[in-house]
Order: sequence, then C-alpha cells, then structure tokens
Amino acid sequence: MARVTVEDCVDKVSNRFELVLLAAQRARNLSRGEEMTIDRDNDKNPVVALREIADQTVSLDSLRNDLVRSLARAPEPEPADEEVLDLIPTEQNIFGLQESSAEEEVTDLSPEEMKAAFEAEMSGRKR
Repeated sequence: MARVTVEDCVDKVSNRFELVLLAAQRARNLSRGEEMTIDRDNDKNPVVALREIADQTVSLDSLRNDLVRSLARAPEPEPADEEVLDLIPTEQNIFGLQESSAEEEVTDLSPEEMKAAFEAEMSGRKR
C-alpha cells in the first residue's frame, strides 16, 4: 500500500478517535524499538502504525492493553518508616537543629552577657 488513508483503517477500527489513540500507541511502541510487521518504505512511525492497522498485522487488543497501561497512574509510594525518615535530611531536622543550638547558646548567657553580646553585635554592624 503506497498511501494509507483513514478510510483504509476505519474498516478495522470503527471509531476514528480510537483509531488515532491506537495508531499513536503503536507509533510510540515502534519508537521504543518494537519490531515492525511490515516494510518501512521510508515512512515515519505514525504512517507505519496506520499501515499495520490497515493490513491487520498487529493485534488491536494488545494495542488497547498497551494504551490502558500507559495511561494508568503509577501507584502511590509506600510511606517510609520513622527510622528511614530520621536518615533523610529535611528542613526541619537541618534547620531545627541549628536554631535549637543557637537558642541554647543565648539561654546559657546571663542578662549582662546578653546585653554585652548585643552591643558588640550592633557596634560591629555600624562599621
């Protein structure tokens, strides 16, 4: 077949929208390296896919199954154990530790030491 038309394929797949979906799925499969069932004849993958559907050299049921699998959502990842979460650096356990250590330094100072540290910090900023 030198030229494939939609009319050649509509006999095999009555719904034009389904035909487009199946042909697109077959073209993706060909791009991934699946074996062609007809000669390429210098055609691109979408044309080869339509020609295969028109010649009935591919199973429409397997294309439908491939299409459904490709559109299925990936399952949600399972929640990690608390032990694993402790090993994963997060903003809370990275920044939370830094803030708590800074707070401890401040609370260990007497009011006079805090005032002196504050004044030293402020005089350093003015320079």
